[in-house]
Amino acid sequence: MSRLPRLVAVLLAISLLPACSSLIGGPKETPKLYAPVLHPQANAAWPQVVWSLATSRSASMPILEGPGILVSPTPGELQVYRGALWARSPSELVEDSVLHTLEASGKIAAVARQNSGMDADYRLLLEVREFRADYTGNAVPAARLDINAKLLYANDLSIVGSRNFQLTQPASDTEVASVVSAFGQALDRLAGQIAGWALTTGQAHEQAAHRPATRR
Repeated sequence: MSRLPRLVAVLLAISLLPACSSLIGGPKETPKLYAPVLHPQANAAWPQVVWSLATSRSASMPILEGPGILVSPTPGELQVYRGALWARSPSELVEDSVLHTLEASGKIAAVARQNSGMDADYRLLLEVREFRADYTGNAVPAARLDINAKLLYANDLSIVGSRNFQLTQPASDTEVASVVSAFGQALDRLAGQIAGWALTTGQAHEQAAHRPATRR
């Protein structure tokens, strides 16, 4: 399916979903765009590397690529917040946060998006599997993220490492702005975990590749 029909299908699907508390009810309104404020969190213990890395996004479920801010009021139920949209898709938000964290760390020779044209040594493939607010029986929701990261060696596209990163960050209250803030905090923490893992895993691969063969 081409990108335009897919986008139309996603927007239609979201428009048919019921709305929820600041979610449920109320007159139709012009939606507000939300973008979590990111604060990259680098770790001085991460290895210093001389290789380069390109980030890219793997295809996610269409509902996860739409602009609606997803919320689960009860287990198995999926809705969207009324009058609220993401300014960028969840996969773009995840890639942005990881890229900014790696840049801010000063631990890597070069890092850029895959479509930048940079001839990178490694490729970090990010797949969003869950990106929603979740009540799970609580009075206040929490941002719930599940991201799969794969590190590929660019020379042969072999998988150097693969890992799932899951994180939950409670919101301070039920307001949409507070939920968005919780997503921002979750992205900061998750991006730090992914960036540190990518640097450590890539460096271990580099050292193994250049280690002299042991004589017997």
